[in-house]
Amino acid sequence: MRQIEIDASVNVLGGQLETCSTSPMTGFFRNGCCDTSAEDQGSHTVCVVMTADFLAFSKECGNDLSTPRPEFGFGGLKPGDQWCLCAARFLQAYEAGQAPRVKLTATHRRALEIVPLDYLREHALERN
Repeated sequence: MRQIEIDASVNVLGGQLETCSTSPMTGFFRNGCCDTSAEDQGSHTVCVVMTADFLAFSKECGNDLSTPRPEFGFGGLKPGDQWCLCAARFLQAYEAGQAPRVKLTATHRRALEIVPLDYLREHALERN
């Protein structure tokens, strides 16, 4: 069995990566954190809080996050749920004026390869 190496768990502020959500369980590794590795082609690194507007936007873009998919163990997301979102989807939503709120302390630093820190800060839950 091949060992997958998780990138260092550091957030966009330079601190220890915090948990995004365990209910629902999120993350590329389904460990509750927005950890990533080379295998995570979608860069599921931005911890966001779902809104009805964002869920509708994502569905319109072809990524339905609200419909349950029991065959994949996915119960569907609802407003208020926290989720490790693909960095490119966050950027797309930002550019369309539909970006959800971001938990910076739970957003992996690799998100910065795709999304500028200023964009994340603009939608931050934390005020810093």
